[in-house]
Amino acid sequence: MRVLSWAQFDQAVAQLAARFADAELTGVYGVPRGGLCLAVALSHAMERPLLSVPNRSALIVDDVYETGRTLKAVHDQVPQASFAVWVSKGTPDWWTAALVADSSEWVVFPWENVERARADEQAYRASRGL
Repeated sequence: MRVLSWAQFDQAVAQLAARFADAELTGVYGVPRGGLCLAVALSHAMERPLLSVPNRSALIVDDVYETGRTLKAVHDQVPQASFAVWVSKGTPDWWTAALVADSSEWVVFPWENVERARADEQAYRASRGL
């Protein structure tokens, strides 16, 4: 289990803000719910508005790219947009990642409860016979 800190969050925000600093973006959209913290922080860091809906010239962010289903669904709607995640459990393709983690590693974000995350991890692994 990898427990991420607020300091690591700040580093990821700085890294992603620098990566997209020169991009022509209308704003930042966070995929509910995990992407919202990252979207707000990037909106401030990049001095771009926080968007309530994704659009083709937005930076669309999420906390983690795990199976890809969530971010891919938004990508299918607005493939012209830019995409980023804090943690990717796969090699980034059409998205940018601040951190690439092992696909089997359970990640706990600073806004999550560690004890609850441990229970979630155990239930997840038990449901898949891992």
